Amino acid sequence: MKRYSMFAVAREAMRYHAGWERAWRSPEPKKRYKVVVVGAGGHGLATAYYLGKVHGITDVAVIEKGWLGGGNTGRNTTIIRSNYLQDASSAIFDKALQLYEGLSRDLNYNVMFSPRGLLMLAQSEHERRGYQRTVHANGLQGVSTQWITPERVKELVPILNIDGPRYPVLGALYQERGGTARHDAVAWGYARACSAMGMDIIQQTEVTGIRRQGDKVAGVTTTRGEIECEQLAIVVAGHSSVLAEMAGFRLPIESVALQAWVSEPIKPAIDVVVMANLVHGYLSQSDKGELVIGGGTDGFNNYTQRGSWHHVEETTRALVETFPIISRLKMLRQWGGIVDMTGDRSPILSKTSVEGIFVNCGWGTGGFKSIPGSGFAMAELIARGHSPLADEFNLNRFKEGRFIDESVAAGVAH
Repeated sequence: MKRYSMFAVAREAMRYHAGWERAWRSPEPKKRYKVVVVGAGGHGLATAYYLGKVHGITDVAVIEKGWLGGGNTGRNTTIIRSNYLQDASSAIFDKALQLYEGLSRDLNYNVMFSPRGLLMLAQSEHERRGYQRTVHANGLQGVSTQWITPERVKELVPILNIDGPRYPVLGALYQERGGTARHDAVAWGYARACSAMGMDIIQQTEVTGIRRQGDKVAGVTTTRGEIECEQLAIVVAGHSSVLAEMAGFRLPIESVALQAWVSEPIKPAIDVVVMANLVHGYLSQSDKGELVIGGGTDGFNNYTQRGSWHHVEETTRALVETFPIISRLKMLRQWGGIVDMTGDRSPILSKTSVEGIFVNCGWGTGGFKSIPGSGFAMAELIARGHSPLADEFNLNRFKEGRFIDESVAAGVAH
């Protein structure tokens, strides 16, 4: 009897899903679309999906210079949570979490959402006060989260050392609804649904220019020809400033590398997500048994997708003290993603100075968890010219001093 690997079986099963093949082909682009979305990562695909599902706009092309989900969507540690401090932040992230909770059913595609719970360790008095403040803010916002004692932390994560000499655990911010999802499956699920609605997902096609007629967008120039559009959404994370320059305006963002790595597979050892922001580290265990570890951002602007050994060493050293049993594990692979950072560490979902051009960027290190909420808000902004979820994240806030300061919550970790 012929045997198949698990990957081969999964691949063949996915081929039977309606629209799967079309989602991966790059059709010959039409000369004109109502909406062009640049970026076939999670945010771009979610924007296209909610344009079609909620607003009935299906004359959409999603253009990607690489392959579907090949950027930051496939290069993160898959953490999902919504316990942010500021009202605007918690609103859009909790919307994302609510959508994640029903996303597999909504897309008819298993995105492997796992609400295993998430801990944010307080390892200094400053963090303890800050997290307790967040608990009170979340209570007013209607976002479920709680403060737990070191003893309760130890019950949830037996392998954790709560009495470390440098980084003792003083308690934790705990969100039971938080967890993880499969990053590739999120992109594939949205792509299949977009394809089924008749949208074009055009891969291996780079945007090399943005054409304007006065102060209004006219279309884009790509490596496969000219495409006209009525509205253009720039959803390209770390490369947002590059496309903004093509359109004739600037964005207040910086691009830096954020790295992550995984260990060799081991037996189940931890069934929650643990974040240790003081040491810029976070850890969870994948379904394959690998420990998924993330670190901080590089201290200099760059577009590398490798990360730096400095952060690997620094983060691993701190996590070994917090999780002593991982000290003898070997690292299986390491990578980096290009994150786009704003001054207040909050995203930009906004109209621009060019009529018809919208930008979705600045998610920094928290982009994956926000995908459904980001796409929902961006689609509403494009279709209606206004979205309650996106209003406070517009570009004007940087001119008017209306910052949404999430530097503690999102500046160095998820």
